[in-house]
This record gives sequence, C-alpha cells and structure tokens, in this order.
Amino acid sequence: MSSDLTFPLMLVLRMAVTAGFVVSASFIAERSGPVIGALIATLPISAGPSYVFLALDHDASFIAEGALASLPINAATIFLSLTYVVLAQHRSMLVSCAAAVLVWLALALVIHAAHWSLPAGVAANVVSFAICVPILQRFRHVKKMPLITRRWYDIPLRASLVATLTATVVTLSGWVGPAVSGILALFPVVFTSMMLILHPRIGGPPTAAVIANGVWGLMGFGLAIAVLHVAVLRFGAAIGLSLALATCIGWNLALWWNGRRKMAVSR
Repeated sequence: MSSDLTFPLMLVLRMAVTAGFVVSASFIAERSGPVIGALIATLPISAGPSYVFLALDHDASFIAEGALASLPINAATIFLSLTYVVLAQHRSMLVSCAAAVLVWLALALVIHAAHWSLPAGVAANVVSFAICVPILQRFRHVKKMPLITRRWYDIPLRASLVATLTATVVTLSGWVGPAVSGILALFPVVFTSMMLILHPRIGGPPTAAVIANGVWGLMGFGLAIAVLHVAVLRFGAAIGLSLALATCIGWNLALWWNGRRKMAVSR
C-alpha cells in the first residue's frame, strides 16, 4: 500500500475506533441515570483513545511530558464545569456553554505559558477542587430529573466530536509537541457535548446536576493523569496507560459504592 494512503487510512481507522468507544459508553450512560452517567462521562472516553494513539506514534518520554501538561488542564476543566453549572441555573444553553468553553480556553493559554512540574500540577488540581467542590455541592441534586429521551443525532454528535478531537491530536502531535498534544487531548468534549445535548431538552438545572456530579469523577481523572506521567517512564506506555485507566475506573467504582452505601444508610 502506498505510504500516501497509509496515514489517512490509519487515521480513519483510529477515528472509527474512538467513535465506537464513545457510542458504547453513551448507551451505558443513558441507561444508568444521571449519577452513574456522570461517572461514566468522567472516564477517559476522549483522552484515553488520544493517548493510546499518541503512544503508537511516540516514545514514553513524549507521553510522560504530554501527561504533565494534561494535569493542570484537568483543573481548567473543573472551572469549566463550575462556570457552566452556575450560569445554567438561569441562562440559556448558548450563553452557559460558550462562557464555560471560553473560561477553559483562557486557562489553557495561561497553563501553556507556564512550565509545570508534577507537584505543581497536583497542587493546581487540589486548589481547584478546594474552590469549586463546595460551591458545586448545592447544585448536585434537583427536585425531579426529567426523563432523558435520545434523539437520532445525539450519539453521532458525540462520536464525531471525539473522533475529530482524536484526529486533531494524532495529526498535529508531531508538529506541536507533547505539551500542546497533552492540552488538546484533554479538551472536555464529552462534557461540552452533554451540555449541548441535554440543556435544550431537560433544562439548565438538571443538566447542571449531571455536570456537578461529574466533578467528583474528575478528581480520579486527575490522579490517573499523575499515575500515567510517573508510570509511563518506569514501565513503558502500555503498562502506564493500563495503570492510569485502572486508577480512573477504581476511583469511579469507589464513588459509586460510596453513593450506594449512603443511600442504604439513609433508608
């Protein structure tokens, strides 16, 4: 096969694999309710495939440096969530989502301009959680969660957004380097797609409740990024990515178990 055709064919294949993963996760989330759906949304649905494909094209040091850039970006996603949740109580989907994305982009520019170490990245996440989680607590529950009915374009929209992000990261990684690749890989495409799909259908406060619940999952996601940065240099990309995924899944399972335990005690 011609080398001119190999790259676009492999890129399409990678986009298809990512889209398939998103479709599967979306079906599970929609059938599990807002809390479980939020936990599934904070699994590495978009960042995971991006990092897997980056690992196929680059060495362990590239992945480790990308993860180091991704770590403070996770903190930016927390502020994106806070911005949307607060505005969505009374503002339209367009205003709430646009303002949240602008906050993320502004923070991403600031983060990219600085040099980050692992302790600094962890500290950025800790500070972000300390500021945002207490504010978000009162938005995690609504009196009644409307029934979410799927429309024909929901899954294709999510799949196309994440597949496009994967294609962008994979295509540009060799040109922009690991730091920018790590930032692009963590663009919150899953959260923004949930805002775009759910807000017009069930309203701002219920959608905000889903996003607010998802912030707890972002804690584990940040921990998983830190694990990836450390593990990939010691054990290689395959083991590092596996440990990061296991960290994220384990954290979300612990959140699910804790929620079930609290419900059992309250009864």
